[in-house]
Amino acid sequence: MVSAAFALRLVTLAACCHGSSINPQNTVNVAYKVSERSDLRSRALPNAPNGYTPEYLDCPSSRPSIRNAEGLSAEETSWLDTRRNNTLDPLRDLLRRIGIPGFDGPGYISDHETNQSALPNIAIAASGGGYRALLNGAGAIAAFDSREENSTTAGHLGGLLQSSTYLGGLSGGGWLVGSLFINNFTTISALLNDPSETVWRFDQSIFEGPDKGSIQLLDTADYFRTIENQVRDKRDAGFNRSVTDYWGRALSFQLINATDGGPAYTWSSIALADNFAQGNAPFPVLVADGRAPGEMLISGNSTVYEFNPYEFGSWDPTTFGFAPLAFIGSNFSNGVLAQSEQCVRGFDNAGYVMGTSSSLFNQFLLNLNNTSIPDFAKPFVATVLESFGQSNNDIADYSPNPFYGFHNSTNNNAQSGRLTLVDGGEDLQNIPLHPLIQPNRHVDVIFAIDSSADTGTIWPNGTALVATYERNLNASGIGNGTSFPSIPDTNSFVNLGLNTRPTFFGCNSSNTSSITPLVVYLPNSPYVFHSNISTFTPSYTRETRNGMVQNGYEVATMGNGTVDQQWPVCVGCAILSRSLERTNTPVPDACTQCFQRYCWDGTTNSTDPAPYDPPFKGQGIGAETSAAVSKTGDVTVVAVILALSTIYVPQLDERFANVAPYVHLHCGLGEAPYYDESSNTLRFVDIVKEKLHTVNPEEGPSSHQIHDLEAAIRSESGFTRLDTTAHIEGTEDELIVGAKLGYAYFKRSSGKLEYVKKVWEERDGPGKAERYGQPQLLS
Repeated sequence: MVSAAFALRLVTLAACCHGSSINPQNTVNVAYKVSERSDLRSRALPNAPNGYTPEYLDCPSSRPSIRNAEGLSAEETSWLDTRRNNTLDPLRDLLRRIGIPGFDGPGYISDHETNQSALPNIAIAASGGGYRALLNGAGAIAAFDSREENSTTAGHLGGLLQSSTYLGGLSGGGWLVGSLFINNFTTISALLNDPSETVWRFDQSIFEGPDKGSIQLLDTADYFRTIENQVRDKRDAGFNRSVTDYWGRALSFQLINATDGGPAYTWSSIALADNFAQGNAPFPVLVADGRAPGEMLISGNSTVYEFNPYEFGSWDPTTFGFAPLAFIGSNFSNGVLAQSEQCVRGFDNAGYVMGTSSSLFNQFLLNLNNTSIPDFAKPFVATVLESFGQSNNDIADYSPNPFYGFHNSTNNNAQSGRLTLVDGGEDLQNIPLHPLIQPNRHVDVIFAIDSSADTGTIWPNGTALVATYERNLNASGIGNGTSFPSIPDTNSFVNLGLNTRPTFFGCNSSNTSSITPLVVYLPNSPYVFHSNISTFTPSYTRETRNGMVQNGYEVATMGNGTVDQQWPVCVGCAILSRSLERTNTPVPDACTQCFQRYCWDGTTNSTDPAPYDPPFKGQGIGAETSAAVSKTGDVTVVAVILALSTIYVPQLDERFANVAPYVHLHCGLGEAPYYDESSNTLRFVDIVKEKLHTVNPEEGPSSHQIHDLEAAIRSESGFTRLDTTAHIEGTEDELIVGAKLGYAYFKRSSGKLEYVKKVWEERDGPGKAERYGQPQLLS
C-alpha cells in the first residue's frame, strides 16, 4: 500500500484514545528524496521596505484604488491565460497514466486545447484544523505533486497539482499553502527534509522557538524578544496591533525558510516570484471571516474575505470589493486614496496573513494551565492576552479599514475605521470553498481535503460542506449568485459512511440552474496512522509529523489504489465530468460506474449515529521497536504502553511489535496511566466516558475491566473529575483518587466514593469557574 517514496519503517504506536492526553510516541520514518526542483534556497521576494513594520512611501503614478467585485481582476485574468495553457501537458500526462478504459483522455485534451473554456478547470481546497490540517493536507498535496518521487507510478495521482488552477487554504490549511508558496512553491518532501532544519520542525513547540543554529540566530529568550520588538515597532509606526501579530510572527519561524522567520516577506510577493508569474504554480487563495470583536458568527451573516497574490477583499454582497493587497494599510476612503495620502507597503506580511486564523492561538492562551505550553513561556503569552482584553483577543486587525465608505448601503462595516478578521472556520465553513465556487472563476471540480475535528474522536463529519451549502440557500442572498451541490446532514455523513471514504457531490449538474462545481470530498480517515490529534497540540515528534503526512497521502490516493483499484480512474472521471458536458461528449462506461460508486445518491439517515471510531483501512504503519521496559512501575513506561493499540506485552523487557489493536478500548479521553506492580495491573481513567480501565498484561485482553464512575462523581460540566488514581498498599479493591471536590477513597467493587479531604466547595467545583472565578482552597 505504501509508496516507495513514502517508505515506512518502525511500529505505529497508535493512541488507544483518539485525541487523548496520553501522547503516543508514534515511531514512523518517511523516506523522501529531495530533488533539485524542491530546493528551499529560492523564496518569494522579501519586498517589504522595513521588515515587519509597514512603511509610508510615495504612491505610484497610477494610484491604487478599491474596485467592485463584478469580475476577476485584470491581473488574475491575464495570469489565467498563462496558467491554463501550462496545465495542458500535466493534465494530458495525468489522464494518460490514469487510463480511463474506452476513452482517449490525452486525445480529448488535445482536441480542445484551443478552447480553454471547454477544458477542465481544477481546484484544491485544504481545510482548517491547526497542525493536524497542515500535515494531513500536506500528504494530499504530496500525492498530487508529480515532483514527488514515485507519485506518477500506478495507483498514484501525481500531476493533479500541476493540472490545477486554484489552491485554497484556511487556518492550518492556509499555513500549508503559505509555506509552499513563500518557499517558492516548493515540495512537501523538501519541507520535511530541509537539510538546514529550519522549517517544519514541529517537534519544537511554537511556544519554545527554533533551535539556535543554521539560519536561525536566536535562543529561546531572544525568540520572544524578537517577536515582541517586531510587533512593538509596528505599533510605534502608528498601526494597530493584535494577537495575530504575535501568532503570525511565531508561525513564520516554523513555516518560512528565512532568518527570523522572514519579517520582510509579504503575501503579495508571491506575484513577483518567477514560478507563479510564469504560470507554473496554481493560484493560492486564503480565507478569513470579517467579525467585530465580541460578535458571534453564523454562516448566514459572515462576510468571507480572501487573500490572493494580487488582492484582498470579498465577493459577498456586503463588501463586494477588492483592495490591491500590496497597498493595504493605506488610508482608503470611499474607494480611493486622497492625493494627500501616502501609500503603505509591507502591511501584508506573509506570516500575518497566514496567522489571521488567530483564534487557535487564543484558545492556547485561554487554557494556559491546561496545555503543554512551557512554563517559562506562560508569562509572555499571558501578558500578550491581557494586553488586548477578552473582547479583542482572537482578531486580526486590518485597520485602517480599506473599505471605509465603500458600498455604504450594504457594507455594515463601511463606517468603521477598523476592519477585524478571524479564522475562516469560525462560521463553520472550515473548507475554503467560498473563493472556488465564485461563478467568475468557472471551477469545474474541487478536491476538498477535510481535516476538521467535528466528531468527539476528532474526525470530520461533513460540517464544513453543510455550512457552505446552507449559506448558499440563505434567504438573505449572502451567497450572491454562487451555487453549491446538495449536501446531506452531518448525521447522515456518519451513518452512511460518507466521512470514511471519498464522496462526490453534485454529480448531476442538471439539478442546479447555474455553474456548480463537482466536489470530491476527501475526509481525513485512518488509513495507516491515527492522525486525529487535537487541534490544540502545539508540538509533534518528527515521527508523528511524518506519519500524519503519510496518512494524508494514503487518504488522497485510497492507499495508492489498493483500497479501490479504480480510484485513479474515478478521479480522472471527476476531473472530466463538467468538461464532457460542455463538449457534449458521451460519458465513458467506466466513468458511469465510478459515478455510481462515489456519487452521493441523495439518501439520508438522520438518526443519531453511534460513537464514531473508525478502524485502519490498511496496514497500520508498522515494524518493530525496542523498548527498555522494566517492571518498575515507571509512569512514563506505563504511559507508552497504555498509548499502544496493542496492550498485551508477554514479557515487559523484550522487543515487541504492534500489528493491530489487541484490546479495543474506544475511550473518549484517557488520563492518569499507572502500573501497579503488586497486582501486575495497568490502569487509567477515561474522563469523558467516566470509566476506569484496568488490564493485566500477563493474562491478556480477557482481563480488561471497565468500572463505571458516573453515579459517583459526574460534575455539572458533564465530565467526571476523576483525574488521578493511586494504589493503597494492602488492598486491591480500594484506590485513592482525585475526584470532583477533592481526595477520596474509591471502592472498585461498589463504585462508591468516600471523601478523605475536600479542597473546594460544591459551588466552586469544576463547571463553576466561569461564573465564580477560581476555587478557593479550604483549610
